[in-house]
Amino acid sequence: MYAGQLVFSQVMTYLPLKAFSRMVAARRAQHKVQDFTCLDQFLVLAFAQLTTRESLRDIEINLRAQKRHFYHMGLRCKTISRNTLANANRVRPWEVFADLAHHLIGTARTLYANEPTNAEFKSLMGATVYALDSTTIDLCLSLFSWAPFRTAKAAIKLHTLIDLKGSIPSFIHISDGKMHDVKVLDILCKQGYIEAGAFYVMDKAYVDYARLFQLHTARAFFVTRTKDNLQAQLVQEFTVDTSAGLISDRHVRLTGLNSAKRYPEALRCVRFTDPESNKTLEFLTNNFALPAITICALYKQRWQVELFFKWIKQHLRIKSFYGTTENAVKTQVWIAISTYVLIAIMKKRLNLQHSLYEILRVLDLNMFEIVPIADLLGQIPNESQIGGFPVQQDLFQTLGH
Repeated sequence: MYAGQLVFSQVMTYLPLKAFSRMVAARRAQHKVQDFTCLDQFLVLAFAQLTTRESLRDIEINLRAQKRHFYHMGLRCKTISRNTLANANRVRPWEVFADLAHHLIGTARTLYANEPTNAEFKSLMGATVYALDSTTIDLCLSLFSWAPFRTAKAAIKLHTLIDLKGSIPSFIHISDGKMHDVKVLDILCKQGYIEAGAFYVMDKAYVDYARLFQLHTARAFFVTRTKDNLQAQLVQEFTVDTSAGLISDRHVRLTGLNSAKRYPEALRCVRFTDPESNKTLEFLTNNFALPAITICALYKQRWQVELFFKWIKQHLRIKSFYGTTENAVKTQVWIAISTYVLIAIMKKRLNLQHSLYEILRVLDLNMFEIVPIADLLGQIPNESQIGGFPVQQDLFQTLGH
């Protein structure tokens, strides 16, 4: 959308303002607020994300220099004060921005639902594939004592479930650094994120047989790595194509005293030699129908979530924070995620062919220009036009295709 708007305003036209107003009211996030609203707070912090501002003072100085544009940016406050912003980050419930992020995620997943998948996954018959992992963001223990991690270090963890079609996060949980990765499976089950027929790809940190059996009873499929201490007896073995790197394809039953009780049904073990690293890997799954090589390919796609973590740490402000309280940190993270998804929605709706990295860099330099975003990006060639790849990988072109 254009209509003579600032570039920043064009991006923010994709915000669901009516839905956000309902979220604010439901959380009573603006109780006794006179001037600086939750929408103002979001717009200011989204601006900080898009222009990589370093601190509250940096935000204040840059926005005060553009005070004449406040109305056209959607800001209804008269001025920007770092004290006002710090107070809002400290006391207003972060949950309202989490609600907004989940709403945007729902919109983005619908837009990216028809993204093409890898040819080797045609046997999935349209089943959704998710990658589950976490990333740790280190903090200073003396400033962030609410997020214990180790003896002399604090940290938060972002537990993320990504839909590999479009690389959109469908679930994010922020915890302190001490929370074990496997516990997020309980949250996924409790909150209804487990879909029958979907595939959940995760590393061996998530191998807990009782929790994996929960996925199985929910009629979902999992693909993970076996632990070194796997105790199992052979039920049936099948021939494999060794030229493809496969070593074995077996059906087994667990024989460990506790593991057999926690997962009483058969499992499938596929052994494979990775041609790139020459390492032998063994995968564990409850799907017995897919070709063995597809099970291996599914696990390889787990690295998309690693690339997602790498991307947001490089291009969004989630490694250093504008406040030290739990509420301020979670507010900043959820607004960063909302900004990421908002750009993804804009990219799809404007049918932009440029990478997300290129879009963000162009937006950064042209926030206060009055030029249609499509025209602005049309002035620069994308990587397909210059015959190469960008230095920074783009989640929406290098992943899931």
